[in-house]
Amino acid sequence: MLKPLTLTLALLGTALHPWQVTPPSTTTDSSALAWRPCPNDNETGMDCADLQVPADWQKPEGRKITLKLGRLKATGASKGSALISYGGPGAPGIAGTRSLQSWWTDLRKTMDIVTWDTRGYGSDQFQGLSTGLPCTWTRVPIADLPRDDADFGRLSDTNRGYAEACRLKDPELFANMSSADHARDMEAIRKALGDGKLNYYGASYAGFYGQAYARLFPGNIRTMVLDGTWNHSAADWQRELEAMATTNEQHLRRFFTWCTANDCKDVPALWRRLITRSTGTPVPTRTPNVAYKAGDLQSFAVGLARQGAAAWPKLATAIRKASKGDASDFVPARGARYPDQATPVTECTDWPRFASLKQLTTTIARLRKLAPNAGAANTIATNTLNCIGWPVPVTNPPAPLPDNVPPLLAAGAWGESDATERVLAQVPGSVTIRHDGPGHTLYGMNTCARDHINRYLTAGTLPPAKTSC
Repeated sequence: MLKPLTLTLALLGTALHPWQVTPPSTTTDSSALAWRPCPNDNETGMDCADLQVPADWQKPEGRKITLKLGRLKATGASKGSALISYGGPGAPGIAGTRSLQSWWTDLRKTMDIVTWDTRGYGSDQFQGLSTGLPCTWTRVPIADLPRDDADFGRLSDTNRGYAEACRLKDPELFANMSSADHARDMEAIRKALGDGKLNYYGASYAGFYGQAYARLFPGNIRTMVLDGTWNHSAADWQRELEAMATTNEQHLRRFFTWCTANDCKDVPALWRRLITRSTGTPVPTRTPNVAYKAGDLQSFAVGLARQGAAAWPKLATAIRKASKGDASDFVPARGARYPDQATPVTECTDWPRFASLKQLTTTIARLRKLAPNAGAANTIATNTLNCIGWPVPVTNPPAPLPDNVPPLLAAGAWGESDATERVLAQVPGSVTIRHDGPGHTLYGMNTCARDHINRYLTAGTLPPAKTSC
């Protein structure tokens, strides 16, 4: 699912909007699916089927790749299918549904639960059974902000070299891994199922698949749930970056407010001095060769702050120690030692990237002014630094939704509900279920939200506006 560091056709009966692309059609129907027991599944009773789709949707008669679909049949009389994706940006929907089978008990009373392993994210590292991109995904630190044009050029060359090692394994698939490509795969699945319009639940990054689908196929949606995702449908991308930074600032201010009543009144001032000092001089840790600049500390602090009161005492202690010259309490106990992300094959085709040092520095300065405690950390502005110089273009940039999308349902905890409300504000009649607390996605752990989502997917009934769970 989407991590905080990472942190997105011919329309039947509608006019195309300027931002929409008319993709080629493909011939898929229910006869394309031959369901049989899934490989190595002796417990859940899940069926699997293969679906052939174009590697490049702009070349429908060209090379085909395999999507592996999974299905948990309805336990009662089926009224149709609900297509499920857990995000990632790439995820093994089949393995995920096996392990999370209990989530779907109530929905399965009247609906088949259908999922798929997303293109490119194969068996070697992701347990995926669809055609994989034969790369080695690794986690790399979020790049430092370039200080001059030479730094910017070196970052571009570094990113391109890193990407080329993956791209050269399968250039065609590498270039067709955006959320819009996943959305076109979803449309092929809908056609192959043969049971009418799409019912979709997309968690985390899979919410961007849903937003892409809504742009491409608005007339084919019956119900769509965006759970714990962000806004890939902004008309003004700079304003959306500002909204992300504002959300991160709110996480830290919520923590600072807690401190005023919990014996850490000194921490906000310590934090501001720490950020000022570490902008130029990294703060050392007891871990060899690890020292943190302001952006690193801000990224870790935002991540802890958004976890809520359970993590706030740890954050207060870490800030106090770092202000005395030891940032060791910010070092992750496991995994990479710096704020990082996985190989961003999908992300680098979904999100705008900086074309020049001037554009970058102007944006970062504005975000820092708007969010003095959080800065630009954990926004797409910093997460796409690793996409500068990427060898394929942004093929699925953020864009508004068309006018004819039916009412949608979203859900989210702190920050996520605000982002989804910005998406759904474009679609009259839509509703966001808000949870005033920490967390990421609601369906699995919040029974109130789950009940509302199930009612919407089955009966098409939306909860009241301003529903809180």
